[in-house]
Amino acid sequence: MNPLAFAVTLFLVLDPFGNAAVFPSVLAKVPEERRKAVLIRELLFALVILLGFLFAGKHLLAFLGVRPATLSISGGILLFLIALGMVFPTRSMLGGESADEEPFIVPLAVPLMAGPSSIAVILLTASKYSDEVPMIALAVAGAWLASAVVLYFSSNLLHFLGTKGTRALERLMGLLLILVSVQMFLDGVGTYTASSAP
Repeated sequence: MNPLAFAVTLFLVLDPFGNAAVFPSVLAKVPEERRKAVLIRELLFALVILLGFLFAGKHLLAFLGVRPATLSISGGILLFLIALGMVFPTRSMLGGESADEEPFIVPLAVPLMAGPSSIAVILLTASKYSDEVPMIALAVAGAWLASAVVLYFSSNLLHFLGTKGTRALERLMGLLLILVSVQMFLDGVGTYTASSAP
């Protein structure tokens, strides 16, 4: 396994540039003096969830009876849909929530950071390279850290790039992620075909 390639892939899946436009709007009703603390807390929650699925994923898949090929195919489809959402953004997952209380785990940590797509990528990689979990954990931490830095300075990023510049970066990341998702799907189909052959 190439840890750098996996970290870059996971960074694309975490979509920090797309989330950079969403996080400030979610935190808008939080008192300004608490926003950074809440943001850091939510980012740490996301890291714990991602690492939790990394270390428990093998046992979860075994319990559910899910084969790696199945995870690769379904993960590829899911990533493809997520990538399409990045290229053609429709931020409907927030559902127009108007609650005044500060966010807690949802929606910042889950699903914006630790969403189904990032969890699927981590589960698939952990199932394929079960003997390299520590290296995968470092790659997860690296991708998370890079995303966290982008999100921590999201207000500055939006001011510097503007909304159009941020959307352009997100769409570029989405195009790259489409390639990754198709390859994941084809790998899963190939593995399933080979394992099912007489």
